[in-house]
Amino acid sequence: MRTVAENSSVTEFILEGLTNQQELQIPLFFLFLGFYVVTVVGNLSLITLIGLNSHLHTPIYFFLYNLSFIDFCYSTVITPKMLMSFVSMKIIISYAGCMTQLFFFLFFVVSESFILSAMAYDRYVTICNPLVYTASMSPQVCLPILLGVYIMGFARAMAHTVCMGRLTFCANKLVDHFMCDILPLHECSCTSTYVNKPVVFVVVGIDISVPSATIFLSYALILSSILHISSTEGRSKAFSTCSSHIIAVSLFFGSGAFMYLKPSSLLPMNPAKVSSLFYTIVVPMLNPLIYSLRNKDVKIALKKTLSKKSFC
Repeated sequence: MRTVAENSSVTEFILEGLTNQQELQIPLFFLFLGFYVVTVVGNLSLITLIGLNSHLHTPIYFFLYNLSFIDFCYSTVITPKMLMSFVSMKIIISYAGCMTQLFFFLFFVVSESFILSAMAYDRYVTICNPLVYTASMSPQVCLPILLGVYIMGFARAMAHTVCMGRLTFCANKLVDHFMCDILPLHECSCTSTYVNKPVVFVVVGIDISVPSATIFLSYALILSSILHISSTEGRSKAFSTCSSHIIAVSLFFGSGAFMYLKPSSLLPMNPAKVSSLFYTIVVPMLNPLIYSLRNKDVKIALKKTLSKKSFC
């Protein structure tokens, strides 16, 4: 039977990390350090490009600017601590630090799910109702949408964090993860999680179903509209307009499926870690690459910015 410690006396947790195999620690450190550098450079570059180029000051790039900001922030919340686990014998995080990491991780990841749905709505208006696009996606509309995105992120993160703060944690404080996440922390609790589990079910259900429904409905209407376009060139242009966003959405929401895949014996990690690894490390790294490599406007903005610097 585990020894119970009062919440106030549990001052720190020990994170197990990504893997216990010592021979993988250094290679994984350099691999994920590379991922993090690409994430930081890619997202900050995209933020800078959008900020410096006036022709990118449109609703879709307004949302993309915030998507890059969110990706940069929640990758930074997770990755540095994970990198420390590869070079330290024991990775310790304080109770306050753990709750802070949990809050900001949830805040940014929930905000990302809703910002992706806002971008899907923008694509819908662009293709299906182009004549009213200016009015439908004016600053008076975009700013409240963005405010709603961050309010949803804050409310969801606060709900989970407050519920987590009500738990009593045991003297055995090993968290079977490379970060402070909801389910691994539940496993460290010595008290019942009967209140927390319904909250997780309801809140996470809303956070997945509402953005997913918005995205699927938007793209169903977009597809219907595209099929009514007579010219092949028009269809190709419409598909091109949406392709980057479809890839980003698929990567983000599709990563949840990793929960149900057993990793190879060559990859000694449990499925929950694989899934978390994908949407906390890989997706924020790939998003700026997807939106820059497949986007003519971003490529033009990059060339203009580089040519200005060369001229100066």
